[in-house]
Amino acid sequence: MSSLGSGPQQDLFLRQGRLQLIGFASWRLLACLVQTLHSAFLKENMDPICHIFLLLLAFHKINPSVSACVTGCSCSQDSFGRSLLCMSALLRQIPANIPQDIRKIRIENSHLTELPRGSFENVSALEYLWLNFNNITVMHIKSLEYLPALKELRLQGNKLSSVPWTAFQDTPALKILDLKHNRLDVLPEHALRYLPNLTYLDLSSNQLTVISRDVFYNWPVYQRSQRAEGQIEAISNAVLALHDNPWICDCRLRGFVQFIKSVGPPIILMNSYLTCSSPKFRAGKFFHEVELNSCMKPLTSALDTNLTVPVGLNVTLTCFVQASPSPAVWWTYALKLLRAFNVSTEPVGEETIRSELLIPAARPADAGNYTCTAANFLGNTSVAISLRVGSPWVSTTPPGWAPIAPAEPGAHVEVRIAKQTVYGITLEWFAAAAAAADPGETWYTLLVGRYDAAQKDAIYIGPGVNTYSVTDLLPATKYEVCVAVRNQAPRKGQCVVFVTGSDVSQLEQREKLIHIVVIVCAMVLAVPAGMYACTAEARPGCLARCPGACPRRRHGGQAQAAGSKESTLDSLPAGSEDGLCRPEGGRGARRPPAREEPGKTRPPHRNSADLY
Repeated sequence: MSSLGSGPQQDLFLRQGRLQLIGFASWRLLACLVQTLHSAFLKENMDPICHIFLLLLAFHKINPSVSACVTGCSCSQDSFGRSLLCMSALLRQIPANIPQDIRKIRIENSHLTELPRGSFENVSALEYLWLNFNNITVMHIKSLEYLPALKELRLQGNKLSSVPWTAFQDTPALKILDLKHNRLDVLPEHALRYLPNLTYLDLSSNQLTVISRDVFYNWPVYQRSQRAEGQIEAISNAVLALHDNPWICDCRLRGFVQFIKSVGPPIILMNSYLTCSSPKFRAGKFFHEVELNSCMKPLTSALDTNLTVPVGLNVTLTCFVQASPSPAVWWTYALKLLRAFNVSTEPVGEETIRSELLIPAARPADAGNYTCTAANFLGNTSVAISLRVGSPWVSTTPPGWAPIAPAEPGAHVEVRIAKQTVYGITLEWFAAAAAAADPGETWYTLLVGRYDAAQKDAIYIGPGVNTYSVTDLLPATKYEVCVAVRNQAPRKGQCVVFVTGSDVSQLEQREKLIHIVVIVCAMVLAVPAGMYACTAEARPGCLARCPGACPRRRHGGQAQAAGSKESTLDSLPAGSEDGLCRPEGGRGARRPPAREEPGKTRPPHRNSADLY
């Protein structure tokens, strides 16, 4: 028989043989009928072969399913009884013509997607149902109807996210239930109530995170074991598999963890080393290593609920939340939810988290009440923090060119003007080695505006960017630009002060817009041809050289002393070149006056008071 093969080939051979047998049987039946009539008429004995054939025909009439099988499947006889095996990838639903004498059905590696109502109503004698490694996602609540004798149900390797547990009311004799490698994420408290005779339950390798111990307290098998304690009554063991699930070990799992720690025969865990997947500080720990507390409604608090800060300073509002399980935390301002972009939340203990709200470069418009709210399934609470924004932050350096104190580690940013165009300037900056542990994740804050403005525009620059172009500048105006690491206030030496030229038309013709006076430590400034700038640096001798290279004021005033930086710079008219340094070597002492265009009005001369 091994040469006949198996599966469809064997089935084809059997069908061909069956057709030949039917042809022979039809001929033999006709002959027997004729002989029977002849024997009855002549009162002679009938051929014994006809007796046997007629008996087989009568038995086949009474049991038509004995020789039938499902197309594309194979039927066999084994120790379980008559079995149906379907391994066809083309099968998309439960066959409707399953023989009634089948005791075991095995349909695997097919495209079954659901178990509809009454899927097996024609095989009430079914005892073993294997539907492993299909694509079953839906199971009807009456899909197991008419299966009172079912002992074993295996649904391993499907895509079930839920199971209608009340469906097992129709299978009171069920002893083995295999649901491993599915997508179950919920186990309701009544799940095992209708499985009184279960001896093997496999829920491993699913998506279970939190379940109640009442699931097992309601299980008849567990209830019988509790009643039988100290009695001689013998109870069958029940194997329980719950490993390889992403358990969240917080207060919601407390009862289940206690159940696992205390469980014993007749309930036997296939793998007693269940492992926590979260939260992070418990990830990888075994259940018997953790102690979980009861759940708690959030409690919010703040170290300081009233803050006053100067304008332009980065402000961080902080609230602490104590809760179990871990709550969701958000900030609101004027009844508006603030973007999570500026909010960071991190645990500082097993049941305590810290939430921080960053307000970069605080402005008067940022003043008000900020509310930190925390919520979990037990409720929510909040705490309000009042912010007041006071006098502006002043970034100018005091007179006398006093040495700049070194910045704190991780705070210093070097800034310079990298390019000048007709329309503006391009700033370039870089952080010192200790300014940011990871430059690829460092954000910067730019404060741009008129030098005397109490409030400057804040621009936030993302990681990996270290240049910015400032455009649309007004003529004959003094500006200040500061660069700082995002969560720090700008420090001395991180600002650039410059003055734009007064005659825009002539500068546009020459493609030179900005006359720059820089007040910054360690400044490198590339001066285009035909332009003059005095760069004040912190190196000794800079200021001693600068007054010698600059001419005296046109009205006979003497050059300012080298020790007074403010008087040297603030005395320069924005549109005048007399107060700017000449290039070294004495060449180009004065530029010839620009030729006036016909019909164009010369802008009025502005003195330093107009600029500062």
